[in-house]
Amino acid sequence: MEKKDPSQMRQGYTTGACSTAATKAALIALITGEAQEEATIHLPVGRDATFTMENCEIGDNTVSVETIKDAGDDPDATHKARIVSTVSWTDSSGIILDGGIGVGRVTKPGLPVPVGEAAINPVPRKMLMTVIQETLQEFEIDRGVKVIISVPDGEEIAKKTLNGRLGIIGGISILGTRGIVVPFSSSAYMASIVEAISVAKACGCDHLVLTTGGRSEKYAMQQFPELPEEAFIEMGDFVGFSLKQCKKQGIEKVSLVGMMGKFSKLAQGAMMVHSKGSSVDFDFLAEIARCAGAPEELIIEITRANTASQVGEMMAEANHHEFFNKLCEACCQQSFKHIKGGVKIETTIYTLKGQLLGRAVGIDSNGEVNWNRG
Repeated sequence: MEKKDPSQMRQGYTTGACSTAATKAALIALITGEAQEEATIHLPVGRDATFTMENCEIGDNTVSVETIKDAGDDPDATHKARIVSTVSWTDSSGIILDGGIGVGRVTKPGLPVPVGEAAINPVPRKMLMTVIQETLQEFEIDRGVKVIISVPDGEEIAKKTLNGRLGIIGGISILGTRGIVVPFSSSAYMASIVEAISVAKACGCDHLVLTTGGRSEKYAMQQFPELPEEAFIEMGDFVGFSLKQCKKQGIEKVSLVGMMGKFSKLAQGAMMVHSKGSSVDFDFLAEIARCAGAPEELIIEITRANTASQVGEMMAEANHHEFFNKLCEACCQQSFKHIKGGVKIETTIYTLKGQLLGRAVGIDSNGEVNWNRG
């Protein structure tokens, strides 16, 4: 199937925006006694959006309204999730906002929501409080109100996210700084990296392991069995960004764990290692092979290779393991250069099947690398 042009992809809405719209519809229904088919809210991004309500149940003192989250063309885990707002009057004044079934509870420090509270992030929380206050003022109502946000399938959806590792238990988070979901947005992924580092730091981790994906994370956990789960963070392609965040948050040591393809680019100095964002320089790999003592015929083969993984296979078959150590050393040096020091860095490269290929351990303030041959 032909891929869509990113500019033509349909934007969606965040769980925070959906919760706010459902809350407005539920509160109006509670005030007027009339079921609401839709609700229009103002998004943080600066525009209005209208949401369709799928279900509205009106009781004596309570109204529950459901809307379906539309994530647009983004492969979001919460796409088509049912977002429910249950609104009721209280005997006291003020607004009570909480999470119900399928909305997680925060159990670890380091997140923007205090431990013990429902995982409704600050911007959605502000959106909700604002729309509640504005609606009460519009209808000239001076009563206390309680709002519970639920996601009936939230606990199951959360299994597809990193919530458990971040200490968000029992469901998903209500998120969204802009109110809209931009398909394949880098900003959302980077925000999750920052959050994961914050949680790890708050849990007392001074050594973090950054991996390029799930498979490399599995090998990393075997390599560092003494570290807690919070210490392992999937940075994806965002090597430079993740390293800078580690330094910013005062992490003392970072271990980079990945495979030939992405780390061949990192060794060249590419801090964004997406397949489209950078390419492998085979002349560079050939030069590393020469420094590792590879014969000239093998060096020529490297310059003609199609992929970095193929180069890795060539060097492994020829038992030139020094090549991988030197490649890891180059990754460390480029990483250290990018963040201008201040963090101890090490790099490990594995094969797809989990065989350790090479490792460079430790960089001091002068950029000197100490080796561990694995």
